[in-house]
Amino acid sequence: MTDPVTKGLSKKIADTILAGFDRHFSFFTKITRGARKRFENADWEGERKASRERIKFYDIRVKDAIRSLNKLFDLDNFSGALWFDVKREYVQLIQDHNQPELAETFYNSVFCARFHRDYFDNDYIFVRSVVSTEFIESDKPSYHVYYPARRGFRASIRQVMIDGGFKLAFENLDRDVRNIIQALIKQAFPRPRRAHLNFQFQVISTVFYRNKAAYIVGKCINADQEIPFAIPILNNEQGSIYADTIIIGTKGLSRLFEFSYVYFMVDHPVPSSIVSFLRKLMPSRSKEDLYSAIGLHKQGKTDFYRDFLHHLKHSEDELINAPGIKGMVMAVFTLPSYPYVFKVIRDRFPPPKKVTRQQVQNAYQLVKQHDRVGRMADTLEYSHVALPRKRFSTDLLEELYATCENSIAEEGEHIVIEHLYIERRMTPLNIAVVRADDKTLDRLMRSYGQAIKELAAANIFPGDLLLKNFGLTGQGQGRVVFYDYDEICYLTECNFRKIPPPRYPEDEFAAEPWFSIGPRDIFPEEFASFLFVEERTRQSFLKYHKDLLDADFWIKKQENIRAGIYEDVFPYSQRIRFDRTD
Repeated sequence: MTDPVTKGLSKKIADTILAGFDRHFSFFTKITRGARKRFENADWEGERKASRERIKFYDIRVKDAIRSLNKLFDLDNFSGALWFDVKREYVQLIQDHNQPELAETFYNSVFCARFHRDYFDNDYIFVRSVVSTEFIESDKPSYHVYYPARRGFRASIRQVMIDGGFKLAFENLDRDVRNIIQALIKQAFPRPRRAHLNFQFQVISTVFYRNKAAYIVGKCINADQEIPFAIPILNNEQGSIYADTIIIGTKGLSRLFEFSYVYFMVDHPVPSSIVSFLRKLMPSRSKEDLYSAIGLHKQGKTDFYRDFLHHLKHSEDELINAPGIKGMVMAVFTLPSYPYVFKVIRDRFPPPKKVTRQQVQNAYQLVKQHDRVGRMADTLEYSHVALPRKRFSTDLLEELYATCENSIAEEGEHIVIEHLYIERRMTPLNIAVVRADDKTLDRLMRSYGQAIKELAAANIFPGDLLLKNFGLTGQGQGRVVFYDYDEICYLTECNFRKIPPPRYPEDEFAAEPWFSIGPRDIFPEEFASFLFVEERTRQSFLKYHKDLLDADFWIKKQENIRAGIYEDVFPYSQRIRFDRTD
């Protein structure tokens, strides 16, 4: 039995940690709630800044909570009995909490930052969640229901739009409603079908904000038919808003919530209810994907790691070197039965690489905080990760000890990796190109060039444009995404130049260039010959993206960015956008 003194102390410690979490979530909610005002004010730079700042909040609040613990309690020496009771008290505190799963993750972060990994088990931290998130009650419902059979199809859609709660007026609400209805009839209900008595729309009660758009998300239900949808709302920057299109079906929504986009701003007191609703719309999207998508990336990390540990326990295959060309900066390995790759920074980088370890870490942090415009893979970052030694193949262990010795250690039956990056496994573009027929090659090269252009629009230059640094989402059938960040930089930091004409005919045959080259100088006209060994691939690329070889193209992008002009990059096809003529 716990003595009264220990019980009182454990309760106070638990109270302090939960107060730290509640403070964090209040800051998170405040900046998230401001998304509507930023959208209505067309404050795109403010939205980018808010997105970056919100990502930083979590680690700051964890450090604040640790400082409070250190100030209030003498916790230098670990006491198993005390922390066992602290966790038990904490469980009681979060039983009726609106964000119990997030509070568990915050507790884990505080404990793991404070104590050695020897104590990272379910006695002291939440390796497994203990509080159910099912049916959490809150003042704000997770979704609203609309019944077209009662109020009419047009009136229901109109109310869905009005209930978005925008302060700005719609440019032409009748036109938008008409466009939405026509698209639904054409795409969702192409065959005449009697509306079921229970025909309804279920719409998430909070709007999803990201970049320059707001999204109303829900589903149509007609008997046994359920069709997810999202309605992008855009600001015309002239004092009103409009529906740009309606995205219909699981495939379109899955792209909207893909891991290569910046996180949404979604204001709701019970995030688990939003995630639960979204999982029904997109069964292929995991819980960790969706928590990350709505800005709760630490919860996404927690759920990913729980899932990975479960998979390790119920699988037998070995961790192996990832297929493809070995990277100079990262050692990359994978578990064939699990759709992710694991990256460890090498101890030394051979020429021509000139980056440092800190620069590589900074580059990955830049990507985490930047607008990824659907063209950069999100990365999960972990420290001091322990994996069973017996699951490493001999070749992989030899590779890690030869090139990453400073980042790994053996502790008992585990290999502990000091710093680990985890990304969704994709088919490397260079491998896809080799396998492609002419039609597929054209599609790949068109998407590859478009990825580079969209990154440029977001003020990103990949640095190393080689095909091996890009991959294909969705088992090699999806979109081209960049995933190797060690040379990434802001586009505005680059100096794009045209190659000066030779002074003499002999200059073209000289071993050294006849002009000076600075560390930030880039000569786009060299891209085609440098990037494409095969003529077939080069010609396919030039068919769509010859402008990328012109320094003026890049200089114009830089001028736009410096002038505060942000290009639209849509997470849906241009073909489905509505005609806005009245």
